[in-house]
Amino acid sequence: MEVWVYRWRETQPDGSRRPRKLVVGSVKQYRTETAAWKAVDALGLNINAHHPEACQSPLTLQALVQHYRAKELDLEAQNERKTYSTKFVYRCYIGNWILRRWGALRLSEIENTPAVLIEDWLASINRARGTTTKIRNIFSALCSHAVRYGWMRSNPVRSVRQSAKPERRKVPLDVQELRTLFAGLGRRERTLVLLDVPTGMRVGELLALQWKDIDFQKKQLEIRKSIWNQHVGPTKTEESEKSMPLDDAMVADLLAWRAETPYAGDDDWVFASPSVQGKQPFWPNSLMWNIRRQAKQAGITKHISWHVFRHTFSTLLVDSGEDVKTVQSLMRHANSRITMDVYAHAVTGSKRRAQSKIVELMLPSKKRGKRGVKTA
Repeated sequence: MEVWVYRWRETQPDGSRRPRKLVVGSVKQYRTETAAWKAVDALGLNINAHHPEACQSPLTLQALVQHYRAKELDLEAQNERKTYSTKFVYRCYIGNWILRRWGALRLSEIENTPAVLIEDWLASINRARGTTTKIRNIFSALCSHAVRYGWMRSNPVRSVRQSAKPERRKVPLDVQELRTLFAGLGRRERTLVLLDVPTGMRVGELLALQWKDIDFQKKQLEIRKSIWNQHVGPTKTEESEKSMPLDDAMVADLLAWRAETPYAGDDDWVFASPSVQGKQPFWPNSLMWNIRRQAKQAGITKHISWHVFRHTFSTLLVDSGEDVKTVQSLMRHANSRITMDVYAHAVTGSKRRAQSKIVELMLPSKKRGKRGVKTA
């Protein structure tokens, strides 16, 4: 098999020069010399990590990015520090913004760039503040990576000042808006919203549900995984992987949807897309488009998103007088500061009662019928 080989000479303690070589990869893997040299840039950084004197060479940000992608952003590797979605987004932001402006510069030039110039560059990007803040944070992560390996002495992005205040505040829906929206939804979207709002599930967790994750006898579901860009992976945090109680009305709606959908097997997605014969769940944007269309027809002017549903859930819980620990447990916050973790562990009974209050707010009592629901 033909391979690309990178060769260099290493200075020995006695001053002599010893030839060294390293296999870069196969010709099949790197089909052109240009592609092989890009790989050499990253491999050269690994070599320099063991020889500080070599760091005086004009390493560019492009070379640093090659190394960072290999170490931190490999989409196939299981990385506990970053999820698949995070790695994918980092790759996009680096390629679309950071490399275009800074890729050809040497690391020493970037290190000596005044913070105000980086601020001016960020201000020139015609994107929302949340986007430019993310660009800044990813650029800072790149520089920190270089500092960690000894290729830069300091991170110039740390001194950059930038407002991260969101331009559009997430306003939760009130009870009447929830009822109005819910009343006009079709079976699939109705089940989706009734499952999402009273659980506070993230959309990736919601669409990753399979029927085998739902225990109709115990009236609970298991959140085991998340999906993003049709890539199934772990949940956002360890705390996110939990059992969630299901109110009787939620169980009834799920059973009705299971009887209607052609994809009702244990291994099928709960919200399987018929356009791909149920092999994948729906894309979140296509479902949200249907929900927003119904909201507009119902006269709801607030911006609706999956995260707004999550905000609505937490807001209604607090307004219902639930203790902070129950809210934290239902929201599955990994960081206790988010919900002021000062109470004892919430029991399943209190979580179920809290959740049922939200369902009752969404469904007027005359429409709920009997509390008892036959389970399958």
